[in-house]
Amino acid sequence: MDALEKRGNDVWVHVRVQPKASRNSIHLAESRIRVALTAPPVDGAANDALVAFLAKTFGLPRRSVALVQGEKSRDKIVRIMDTEVDHIAGILSDTLHK
Repeated sequence: MDALEKRGNDVWVHVRVQPKASRNSIHLAESRIRVALTAPPVDGAANDALVAFLAKTFGLPRRSVALVQGEKSRDKIVRIMDTEVDHIAGILSDTLHK
C-alpha cells in the first residue's frame, strides 16, 4: 500500500482529509487513504480529530500518533510510533472491508 511508509521504528501514513463530513470514516481511494472527519478545519480542530480518530482506529494511545506534515493542508502525513507496516495495513484492511 503506497500510503504506508516504514521509517525507523515508525510507520508514516499518507492521508487525504475531508473536514466537515457528516460522520467520521476511513476509506481507500486510488491507493490513498481518505479520512472524513466531522471536525471543521478551524484552529487545528480537524488535525486533532484526525490524530484521535487514527489512534482509536489502530487501537493505540493518542501519544503514539502524531501529525508530522500538512498542518494546513488536506494532504497530511501522520507518524505512528513503534509499530510495523504489516500491523497497520492489517488493521486498515479489516476496517475498510467492514
